[in-house]
Amino acid sequence: MKAAGRKRKLGMSDRLILGVGYFALGLFVLAIIIPLVYVVAASFMDPNVLNSQGISFDFKKWTLDAYRRVLENEMIWRGFFNSFFYSTAFTVISVFITLLAAYPMSKKDFVGRGFFNVIFIITMFFGGGLIPTFILINQLHLVNTIWAILIPGAFNVWNMILARTYYQSIPKELREASALDGASELQHFFKIMIPVCKPIIAVLALWSFVGMWNSYFDALIYLNDADLQPLQLVLRSILVQNTPQPGMIADIQSTAEMAKVAELLKYATIVVSSLPLLIMYPFFQKYFDQGIMVGSVKG
Repeated sequence: MKAAGRKRKLGMSDRLILGVGYFALGLFVLAIIIPLVYVVAASFMDPNVLNSQGISFDFKKWTLDAYRRVLENEMIWRGFFNSFFYSTAFTVISVFITLLAAYPMSKKDFVGRGFFNVIFIITMFFGGGLIPTFILINQLHLVNTIWAILIPGAFNVWNMILARTYYQSIPKELREASALDGASELQHFFKIMIPVCKPIIAVLALWSFVGMWNSYFDALIYLNDADLQPLQLVLRSILVQNTPQPGMIADIQSTAEMAKVAELLKYATIVVSSLPLLIMYPFFQKYFDQGIMVGSVKG
């Protein structure tokens, strides 16, 4: 027992492999931290100082002018509300549809399981393309409506596969016990399976929310009304409006001033758009590892 409880002594090759792993991991962490620190610090700096001296941690040279400009813009707040609404609604719709689709697919006695599985897999590799998709959305009269953002991408096959595998890892005895109590499939799904599946639900919700929050292309294609545009598209518009365009007729001083404003806003908008995700992630992190591992490998 004493020998078994002793810490195993690592050999030279083990230490070498472990050292290489730690070194690679350290480089990976630095590759994440350095750009993050740079963006946050640059968002507080005067663009003239940033361009001439680079990043400075002399707080006397820092300014909140960029954040003041961003937060005083009504378009920012409207876009923020739209993005939050789209991301929340999309998360609820997407997770609910995914869980409903994955539940029958997790049952080996489900009639047509193989056929539906092939259909789902095909959609992971082949799509109709942008123009046919736009024509379809237009014929459904969804263009310039919130449904053009919420409906088309609500079902994700990869998320369904994760949820299906998670269902299969749950002991079958739970279904047998609920069947003995007279529970129907719907009662079993909502009262037994959903509470048990909190880890995978948290993972799917996080992925859906982050994906929709960072999305702007669908809104760029389908939304013409500025009042419906999400935050990412609003920030893009602000940066484009404050960026000197090639061939524009303007004197050197006004062009330089616009370039300064664009540089000032660029880093602040990145921080403003990323802050909600940084705040939200710690609340989901405790479910993340469990949901990913159990949902990826059948237990």
